[in-house]
Amino acid sequence: MEGVEGEGSGGGGGQRYSLKASRINNEDILMCVDVDPQCLVEMKFSGANGRPLTRLDSIRQAIVLFVNAKLAINPEHRFAFATLSNSISWLRKEFSSEIESTIAAVRALSATSSTTSQPDLTNLFRLAAHEAKKSRMQGRILRVILFYCRSNIRPQHQWPVNQKVFTLDVMYLHDKPGPDNCPQEVYDTLVEALEHVSEYEGYILESGQGLARVLFRHVLVLLSHPQQRCIQEYLDMPKSLTKKAPQPEPMATEDSAPGSSQ
Repeated sequence: MEGVEGEGSGGGGGQRYSLKASRINNEDILMCVDVDPQCLVEMKFSGANGRPLTRLDSIRQAIVLFVNAKLAINPEHRFAFATLSNSISWLRKEFSSEIESTIAAVRALSATSSTTSQPDLTNLFRLAAHEAKKSRMQGRILRVILFYCRSNIRPQHQWPVNQKVFTLDVMYLHDKPGPDNCPQEVYDTLVEALEHVSEYEGYILESGQGLARVLFRHVLVLLSHPQQRCIQEYLDMPKSLTKKAPQPEPMATEDSAPGSSQ
């Protein structure tokens, strides 16, 4: 397929441009969930049965929502699952397009019993790079979506800066800043890791509000295909409903009505 040429945006004699043909590959998506005890922090609202809803509960729901929506867009996408404690562990290694596989994986998610030391993302990146090579041989691309839940522990990694064979997205759930927390420092570390390893534009989204609906809204932003994304700073969604609502006109009174007379 040949590129499309046309005039530039400027007036007569503007610079020519061309749109290069490119293939949008099917995705293999590795979902990695932080299972540190901080994933058991309760959200602000309870579940349908009145039982307190934890971050892990909300992440389970968000993953099922994401996979269902992604498969509705393209049933050829595939998913695998892993957990992060101190290092990485497979939860379901085989990439699959079956929603039953996703449901079984999220049901198997459970938190660790004690807080681990500083988590090392190196093995996650090494595992992702290995899987990315296999995906590429099949004409696919690999993406990692990391759900991170620690407000006071920054992850670490050792990864060569010139090895970018997969894309990393991060969904960061955290507490409000306080004497025992440093969510801004954790966020900055996650941004650095994302920029360090991502082949295409990776997104990082965060929430310290403890609201499941905010998590769901952010996760749906991650439905965007890495090969079709704008850079995150140009991303103007999801929008706040309060900002979108039109402002009501002030009610006219006798004093302010046009053409009123004494």
